[in-house]
Amino acid sequence: MTNSPMVSGFHEVPFFDQEALIKALRADQAGQTTFPEFLSATWEAGVISYEADFSERKVTYLGSQGESYVEAYPAVEIH
Repeated sequence: MTNSPMVSGFHEVPFFDQEALIKALRADQAGQTTFPEFLSATWEAGVISYEADFSERKVTYLGSQGESYVEAYPAVEIH
């Protein structure tokens, strides 16, 4: 994986599309995408940032106009 930007120059930020974001999340959770592919799909869904809260087990995906989608994750026991 390289550290190159996903986009360069001036670009319009895609509109936040919760349905497309959820589709990207489910594909990633099913192991159908690489991490760079997942990031690209979330960008295309209008996500400009995300915040992971490990204590609350949730990730909040943020759009440029204040939109958000919260994905909760179940607890996991590690033995």
